[in-house]
Order: sequence, then C-alpha cells, then structure tokens
Amino acid sequence: MDYSRLVKECLKGRPDAQRQLYEHFAEGMLGVCYRYTKSMADAEDVLQEGFIKVFTHLGQFKSEGELGGWIRRIMVNTALNFLKKNSRYQQDLSYTDPGLHPVSDDNPEVSLNAKDLAELIRQLPTGYQTIFNMHAVEGFSHVEIGKILGINEGTSRSQYARARALLITWLKKNNMEATKTESYVRP
Repeated sequence: MDYSRLVKECLKGRPDAQRQLYEHFAEGMLGVCYRYTKSMADAEDVLQEGFIKVFTHLGQFKSEGELGGWIRRIMVNTALNFLKKNSRYQQDLSYTDPGLHPVSDDNPEVSLNAKDLAELIRQLPTGYQTIFNMHAVEGFSHVEIGKILGINEGTSRSQYARARALLITWLKKNNMEATKTESYVRP
C-alpha cells in the first residue's frame, strides 16, 4: 500500500481514502486500545477518539517514519488520556502502591499462547497493566514512560517489575494447575 499517496488523498478530504486508511489500521489499533482498557466498549471509544485525532493531525505526519507507528503512538496516548479522565479507572491508576508482591527474576517454563498471555496482562491492576504494556509491548523506555505519565523513572521501573512478578506468579500457578489436570486425565 502506498501510504504517501493515501495520506495525500486523506488530506484532500477524500472520504474513500479516509475509509481505506481506517479499515487498514482499525483492527490492529483496536487491539492496542484494548490492551489499555478493561472492556471492548471502552477500547472502541478510544479507537474512535484516536482516529479523530489521526485525521485531525494527519498533516503533521512526516513520511520519515512509518505511518502505522505514528498512528499507534496516537492510540496509546489517546488510551492513556482516556484512563486518566475516566473515573472508573482512576482508583486503579495508582503508581504509589506499596510493594504488594515480591519482585522476582524467576522465569517460569510454561507454554502459553499469546491470547492467554494477553488475557493475563488484562487482569493486572490498571497501573501495572499500563506500564507493562508501554514498556514490554510498545517499547517505551522507563524515562519516556515517566515523562508521559508524570511519574518518576524509578516508579515506572518498580511498577513494571511488580507487574512482571505478578504475571510470573500467575503463570506458575496456571502451569501447576495445568500439570495437576493433566495428571488426572492420564491413565
């Protein structure tokens, strides 16, 4: 797909080009939005708001980078703003929780498909989930996360480590439960 031509057509206000851009990126970006929210309805709201921003600011896109990456960054920022504004997420969006879980570098040997892992990540408290997604999935550094969220870099590192430790604990527990289930099934 010729993104340069598509962007130019969108900037001319052509609905068919805008529809094509939306349809090309919407499914993948919905996944990005869903990683930050707790419901598909919220993810769809973030997606729509994000695409409004994409079309409003499309003239600022410089063809130096990848269009998909530029759109992804808008979606992540839109999702973060949604979390900050939405009262339902305010209580969970805390970066000052005391150490609820020990930080560990253990690496469980488990087989888990991507869908199951994504569902485990979604079960993290919102603050942990947000930082985990930003660092592990989106590739933001802890310095960038700190600036975006208005927190200390060390807080970002700590929240990421706690999220990771909690995921490891859950993975180990799920692996043990799966092993027990398999032993009951075997003759």
